[in-house]
Amino acid sequence: MFYELKENDNLALVSATGESYTYRELRAIVEEFGSHFTERNLAFCLCENIPGCVASYVACLSSHVVPLLLDRKIDPQLLTELLGTYMPGYVFCPDDMVGKIEGYEAVCRQTGYTMLRRVKMEAIDLCPELGLLLTTSGSTGSPKLVRQSYANIQANAEQIVEYLGIKEGDRPITTLPMNYTYGLSIVNSHLLAGATILMTEASMGMKAFWTFFKEQNATTFGGVPFTYEMLKKLRFFRMDLPSLVYMTQAGGKLSPELHHEYAEWCRERGKDFIVMYGQAEATARMAYLPAEYSLEKYGSMGVPIPGGSFMLKAADGSYIDEPDTVGELIYSGPNVTLGYAVCREDLAKGDERGGILETGDMARRDADGFYYIVGRKKRFLKIFGNRVNLDEIDRLVKTEFEGVDCASTGVDDHMIIYITDMSVADQVRRWIASTTHLSETAFTVRYLEEIPRNESGKVLYKALPTEA
Repeated sequence: MFYELKENDNLALVSATGESYTYRELRAIVEEFGSHFTERNLAFCLCENIPGCVASYVACLSSHVVPLLLDRKIDPQLLTELLGTYMPGYVFCPDDMVGKIEGYEAVCRQTGYTMLRRVKMEAIDLCPELGLLLTTSGSTGSPKLVRQSYANIQANAEQIVEYLGIKEGDRPITTLPMNYTYGLSIVNSHLLAGATILMTEASMGMKAFWTFFKEQNATTFGGVPFTYEMLKKLRFFRMDLPSLVYMTQAGGKLSPELHHEYAEWCRERGKDFIVMYGQAEATARMAYLPAEYSLEKYGSMGVPIPGGSFMLKAADGSYIDEPDTVGELIYSGPNVTLGYAVCREDLAKGDERGGILETGDMARRDADGFYYIVGRKKRFLKIFGNRVNLDEIDRLVKTEFEGVDCASTGVDDHMIIYITDMSVADQVRRWIASTTHLSETAFTVRYLEEIPRNESGKVLYKALPTEA
C-alpha cells in the first residue's frame, strides 16, 4: 500500500519554511503518531500544506484509523456541527489550534501538528473496507461525505503513477489543498513513487511561491481551470522555468482556447501539458489526455485511465455507440468509491456502487475514442423550448470578454448571467443575444464584485441568487 512508506534516505517532503524529511524520517514520525491510537475510530485532519499534515494523514491510514480531511480554515460553526455529527475519536490540527476544540486532550506533537484524543471516547461501527472520507465538491456547508476504501486509494494512486509515469526524481510543488481530492491525489501518487513533495502554503500569485519553486527545482504542478486563468493574467507565458517538466489540469473543464494556448506553449518548450478528469466519487482521476495529443485533441478530457472504462447513456437509458452523440458519462473501475455518508451511522455501510459511477456529466466521444465534456446534467435550462448549456454560456463570455469572470444560473425560461465588470454589461447582453439567438428578454446580466468559489477554485453556483 502507498501509505506503507519506503524506508530510505531519499527526500520525501521539503517545506517552504526550511524543513525536510527523508522517507525514513517521515516513517518514524508516522509511527510515533500511530503509537498513540488506542482503537480503530474516526479522525478529523485539519489540513494545510505542511509536513505534519502529511504525517498525520499517513499515520491514520497506516493504523487503519479513518481520516476525514478538512480545511484548517473551515468555518468554526461548521466544524462544530461536523464534530457533533460524526464524533471522531481523534483530531489532528496545527499546533496553533490546540485549545480551540473542546472535549479533546493533546496526546502527541510532531512537526507542527498535534494529535488530540476524545476525552470520552465512543466506539463506532466502521465498514472494514472504509479507509478515507472527503467532503463532496462544493459541500462546504454540508456534512455529506464521500466514502473511499483502502482499495480505491491504492488503485487510483497506481493508475496515476502509471499514466503520468511518475518517478522518484519528480518534485511536485503543492498548489492545491490536501483536503481537496485533486490535491490529495498528487500526494498519494508521489508518495507511492517515492518522489519528493515540495510543500508550501503560498499561493501562485505570490512571489514566495515562485522563489521556492525555482530554489527547489520543481518539476511539476497541478491546477484547476481558475488556476490557469489566473496564471495567464500573471504573465505565466513569459516565465523562465527550466526545471518544469509537465503541468496537469483537472477540477473542471478548461476552455478549449486556454487548453490550446497552454498546450502550444508547452510544445514549443519541450514540456508536457496533461488535461485530466475526475471526481471525489471516483477517488480522484478517471481520464487523461496524453501530452502527445494535447494540441490535436485540445478541449478533450482524453481517454479512460488504465483499468477504467466509460459508457455514454441516452435519456431513455440505452447506451450510445455512435460517435459525437451526447449522453451521460458512466465510469467503471476499481477506484469507484463506496458511496456517501451524511451521518455517523452511514460509516458502517458497505459498497453501494459496485464499481460503477454515474458522473452527472454530459459528454460525447469522437471517432478516435476521445471524450469531451459538454456540461453538467443539471447545468441546463429550457429557454422558450431551447436547451441552453450554462457551462457553455460561461465559457463563451469569458473567452469573448477577456478579464471578465462569469457564472450563469437561473430557472427555465430565464437565465441570469453574473459578470465582474458591469461596464461591458450591454455588450455582453447584445453579444449573447446575437451568438445564441436568444431573445434579450430571456436573460438578465447582473454584476457581482467576485464570483463565489471554494478553496479549490470551483464556482459555488448554489451561492448565486436564482430569482428571475
